[in-house]
Amino acid sequence: MRKQIIENAAFEVATQVRAVEDTIDNAIAEIAELQAKMIRARSATGTGVATGQVAFEKLADAVQSLIAARGGMALCHAELAVAKTKIPGLRTTSWGDGEECPPAEGALPSLRIVA
Repeated sequence: MRKQIIENAAFEVATQVRAVEDTIDNAIAEIAELQAKMIRARSATGTGVATGQVAFEKLADAVQSLIAARGGMALCHAELAVAKTKIPGLRTTSWGDGEECPPAEGALPSLRIVA
């Protein structure tokens, strides 16, 4: 019973770590899209480059913060992998196909054509 509780807790943490990593990556992609739209909007309106420059700089600050958060999550992930080796009941535990981390949500298995 205790072993199952430990395994469930570890799986929940691993799944949440993956979700946070994916959320940060998605936020970075959304900001990149916003930056492109801001550039196209300035060009379409024919306004000067200085128009909206402060907003563009603030957006760049936000993406830099997200990049730092992404690196922090990578380090957190690595530290949790090390911590796992020190927790009785998790040292030899594996889920599914033996991958160290749960798959990304919606990840498809490799498909192949068979005749």
